Amino acid sequence: MAASEQFAKLTEQVHDAERNVKASASQSKAELTAKVDEARKSADEQAAQVRAKSQKASDQAQGHWQDVQSKWGEHVQSVRDRVDERKGERDAKRAERHAERAEDYAFGAIDFAAAAIEEAEYAVLDAALARQDADALAGAA
Repeated sequence: MAASEQFAKLTEQVHDAERNVKASASQSKAELTAKVDEARKSADEQAAQVRAKSQKASDQAQGHWQDVQSKWGEHVQSVRDRVDERKGERDAKRAERHAERAEDYAFGAIDFAAAAIEEAEYAVLDAALARQDADALAGAA
């Protein structure tokens, strides 16, 4: 699959996520809990796929992305550990703090995703330019 096709697939993924987020406002707690569990499973599967793909990358790129993934993975696990610890809490103040932390995490994840999309756009465009250069040089030889 070409990089531009993967970028288009990413766009569709963003639209799907947006539809799910909008729909969450009208869902019951049970429905929303199921969606949260489904989203977590999907995020875990996506992370596993990214790890598998990064193992195939060049040594230089692999080292960089493994570092990013490792740090992100540690962050995600830390947040999830806190989420799991607090699921049983009923205290209103704790619940409010938990909601605020969860919202802050969501905003941070959105910021990270936005930066990743910008980087992906740059990488796809740079790859297209590199391909044009390589093809031109191959034709000139």
